[in-house]
Amino acid sequence: MHVLITLCTYNEAENLPRLLGELRSVLPQGDILIIDDDSPDGTGKIADEKAAADSHIRVVHRKGERGLGSATLKAFQLSLERNYDLLINMDADFSHPPRYIPALIDALQTEQADVAVGSRYVPGGKIVGWPLKRHLMSRCINIWSRIFLGLKARDCSGSYRCYRCSMLRKIDFSRFRSRGYSVQEELLFRCAQVGAKIVESPIVFEERRLGDSKINMKEAIRAVFVILRCGLERFRTNKPRP
Repeated sequence: MHVLITLCTYNEAENLPRLLGELRSVLPQGDILIIDDDSPDGTGKIADEKAAADSHIRVVHRKGERGLGSATLKAFQLSLERNYDLLINMDADFSHPPRYIPALIDALQTEQADVAVGSRYVPGGKIVGWPLKRHLMSRCINIWSRIFLGLKARDCSGSYRCYRCSMLRKIDFSRFRSRGYSVQEELLFRCAQVGAKIVESPIVFEERRLGDSKINMKEAIRAVFVILRCGLERFRTNKPRP
């Protein structure tokens, strides 16, 4: 299996070196694609140094453009230009422990699925270190996503996922409305539209160890409206199969 891990980074200089080391330990033969949004803390330089020492690491520097959503879409589009079988997307702040990668790949294979979601909201999954406000925001956006996007997954907003690339190649990425955190919900929606089978595998989500979180209320509100627009598109056409 030819596997790619995508990491979108902004000010992750404290986390990236150790994360890359753990990823190498868990998936020695996997490739890694880092999309860095011109991080002022030197993350891009660190990524370049790691890539110079490891031919399986590739770095793309984005100048004048920032945002997790657009960086994620860039990573996916670049990934699909190459002959990968599986794409693993995860955060670069250790909130997604690399030890779950084998379980995600196994869930995809044993259940003959197209997407395996690292889920915080199925038995065995949980969140460590969040304040009540973050819990409420996450629960509400997931309920909103299931209602408007017709998805059955309990964790629609988590980005720790393993995708089958043959399924991703069926998606028209030019149709995406999201440029922020709502890209995760829209990705599941677009996968469902092309008939993807989506399964969930439990993870323990750990609040970032170092650095600052980029999520905020403004981004959450923007996500609500993007999901609403996708939902209206769903109702105008055929309902996606979850």
